[in-house]
Order: sequence, then structure tokens, then C-alpha cells
Amino acid sequence: MNSGLLHAAIVTAPIDVSRLIATAQAAGVGALSVFLGTVRDLNDGRPVSGMDYEAYESMAASELAAVAREVCDRTPGLRVAIEHRIGTLAISDVSVAIVAAHAHRGPALESARAIIESLKQRVPIWKREHYVDGERAWIDPTGSGASQPAEGAT
Repeated sequence: MNSGLLHAAIVTAPIDVSRLIATAQAAGVGALSVFLGTVRDLNDGRPVSGMDYEAYESMAASELAAVAREVCDRTPGLRVAIEHRIGTLAISDVSVAIVAAHAHRGPALESARAIIESLKQRVPIWKREHYVDGERAWIDPTGSGASQPAEGAT
């Protein structure tokens, strides 16, 4: 099938959401679903001060593109632009942006959700929360909560 994947990347700089929207936009597009994942200030009752995202970059980029391509192949007419940021992020920074564009809202909305759910399961990106008390802990990317005991601040 002819994939509507327009752009998929692992990035280290802040994500330019406007650029991703412009990439996905086209004359036949009647709906753009934009999903933004951001760093929040509280997780499982613990105040958070920031987050590290790490990845095996080449594998993560390949799998990110594969996830988006699979959803595009199942949804004729879908256009997708996606980026996931790695590095140290502050509260409210955008960690992932997905733009799913289609002639109709249903496929756009469903596709954005399918991409983020598959991304969390398949793309090798790890996150470590920084807590206000100075501790840090690796977090299970498929759910919420620490997957390992908290480490001392380093």
C-alpha cells in the first residue's frame, strides 16, 4: 500500500508543532488530530521537576516510522507527521507530537490514538523522572508509575 507517512523522527530540539501541522495539511484534508504528550508535574502522587528521555535512536526512529506506516496503511487517505523528543525536558515541554490528517475527523482521531498506543508499547524510548526531592526513577513507558526503585540524585 501507499503509506501516508510524511515524517517520523526522534529529535533532541523542541518540537515545532506548527511545522508538523503544515507538513500533514493538504487540500483534501478536512480534519487534523493533534496529540501532544507533555511532561507533567506530578506522577503517582510524587511532585516531578523534569524528565529524561533516552532511546536507542536508530532503532527507535525505525520503529516509530513502522508504527505510523502501519496505521497509515490501514487507513486510506491518512497523512501523518510525528516526532518524539529525547534528552532532558522540563515541566510542560512537549515530548511527543502526532499529527494525523484525513478528509474526515473519525479516521484522524482514531489514527492519532492508535499511533500513541502502539508507540508506547513498541518504540524503545525510556523515561526517567526527576523528583522535587532530588531522587530519580525510571518509569514504565507503557503505563504509569516507577518500574524500578528510585535512585539517588545523580
